[in-house]
Amino acid sequence: MDFTLKRYRTLLRALKGRTVILRHDVDKRPGNSLRIARMEAEEGWKAVYYFRAVPCSWDEKVIQEIAALGHEVGYHYECLTTCHGDLEAAWADFQKNLSALRKLAPVRSICMHGSPRSPWDSRDLWKHYDYKALGIETEPYLDTDFSTTFYLTDTGRRWDGWKSSVRDKIPHWQEIWVAQGLVYHSTGQIIRAAEDGTLPKKLMITTHPQRWEPFGLRWMEEAIAQWAKNLVKRWFFI
Repeated sequence: MDFTLKRYRTLLRALKGRTVILRHDVDKRPGNSLRIARMEAEEGWKAVYYFRAVPCSWDEKVIQEIAALGHEVGYHYECLTTCHGDLEAAWADFQKNLSALRKLAPVRSICMHGSPRSPWDSRDLWKHYDYKALGIETEPYLDTDFSTTFYLTDTGRRWDGWKSSVRDKIPHWQEIWVAQGLVYHSTGQIIRAAEDGTLPKKLMITTHPQRWEPFGLRWMEEAIAQWAKNLVKRWFFI
């Protein structure tokens, strides 16, 4: 059974000894993120949690508790989408939300929210403005050297989700990794690759904590909803 909390703990244990950047996109259900943050702290891991400036993600108590556990808090921005492509409004919105988040926890990292139904890619904001002028050190899509860092994401509720992803993929390098056989569909396949030594030693992993549940009704709801979402993206957006 994949995408359970038990399976995630097994993954964390299998990854020990590697250089791993653990990223979490808190798109919704922030309580799930807090549960995973506690698990990671128990296992000796530090991660970064990116929060959207929308009610289904922005939970101030959760943000502060995750920061208190020693994890990093980042801003999951989608300003060009929420401002309908208006660059000046998006830049003002970005600064406003970043300032609000910094009142809850230190913020040195930002990460684009994909917004697959939107015609705008919020990373285009940085063609006109400089996030580093605001004390931001990292935007992982823009500042990671993917020639030395392998990327895995559970987008699409699968680890080969670039096939149905609009923006959460790494052009050029994705094709190279596929040619090298670095393709994993399930969490179990990643665990086995870590155990047999075929998984790269340096990698960045993105998860969406709302997907990781104990098996039950909410687990099934998420599985069905993601299946339908993948189908729509394949037909209309890719």
